[in-house]
Amino acid sequence: MTYLEYSVKRVPSGVAKILYLDWGLVVLLGAVASIGFLMLYSIAGGSVHPWAEPQMMRFAVGLVMMFTVAMVPIWFWRNMAALAYALSILLLIAVDVFGVVGMGARRWIDLGFFRLQPSELAKITTVMALAAYYDWLALRRTSHPLWVLVALVIVIAPAALVLRQPDLGTAMLLVLGGGAVMFLAGVHWIYFAVVIAAGAGIVAAVLSSRGTEWQLLADYQYRRIDSFLDPTIDPLGTGYHINQSMIALGSGGWSGRGFMEGTQSRLNFLPEKHTDFIFTTLAEEFGFLGGVSLLGLYILICAFCIIAALKHLDRFAMLLTLGVTVTFFLYFATNMAMVMGLAPVVGVPLPLVSYGGSAMLVLMLGFGFVQSANIHRPRGR
Repeated sequence: MTYLEYSVKRVPSGVAKILYLDWGLVVLLGAVASIGFLMLYSIAGGSVHPWAEPQMMRFAVGLVMMFTVAMVPIWFWRNMAALAYALSILLLIAVDVFGVVGMGARRWIDLGFFRLQPSELAKITTVMALAAYYDWLALRRTSHPLWVLVALVIVIAPAALVLRQPDLGTAMLLVLGGGAVMFLAGVHWIYFAVVIAAGAGIVAAVLSSRGTEWQLLADYQYRRIDSFLDPTIDPLGTGYHINQSMIALGSGGWSGRGFMEGTQSRLNFLPEKHTDFIFTTLAEEFGFLGGVSLLGLYILICAFCIIAALKHLDRFAMLLTLGVTVTFFLYFATNMAMVMGLAPVVGVPLPLVSYGGSAMLVLMLGFGFVQSANIHRPRGR
């Protein structure tokens, strides 16, 4: 497309913006959230209290947030990226000072009517900051060591603050999401090869140091590694969560035990059944078919976002859309791998399904950016 052709394009305005919303994406988000409502209703024994009703209200607020963000031109969000990132850093520092402690970690700020988890917000604002950074940076400088270092600082700063809470799972997602945006922006693959090689070396050093004078981890941390590799070693301790999860997954079979018939969740054998391990409840009640159906919806959401990103001529809009997509993918991929014993239990919610406010609202904010980029994409007259 020539510059002249691009210049005669225009973006929709006013009420016409509603017509350019990606309604297919809205329907998919609603379908996934509805599965979450259904499972929370089942876990509560056939009641909308205490989880399903608040989750419905949060999703309704999230929809309003998404539509509101979508109506604002994408260039405005580009200009706000640095401020949003700085705000998330300040909130992470605030958590360290006067955050609320829960489940052994200081991760929340109590606002009275709502408990905000700034680390969830940081996932999206970090992607925004990187997209704006690479939109500003000349393409020829993308892989220059100095400019790669700047991007690394943008990623590592929030990840380090989250790691202090401590929240290893979210810190890992921040690093992976930020790294994905850097890769998509065109940073040379050799940087990623070096990081992967260094990571493999560190893992090898940690494992080989066990039982030596220079042991790198405490004994209890090695026991956690043993439990991850073989949960049956400590079935009532560190392996309890994953053992109960595997029992629930296996008992679901091909088509499941039936709605509200899951014994693991109904008899309270399954821990965190309404949050991190809600996928196992779904698999127990609806079996392999139910689990694959949810996975299919997730993949369709990612596909819709990727297709939209490929249509963007604006670098910021493309990177932001792909960054939100990668963040969303990391959520459900990590959670599903975790409950199936393919990854350590790190406390990552299943997006739009697990009970919780911060993760849902932040994801809806992210999809609002995706919609804004799609609405304000230049089109023909």
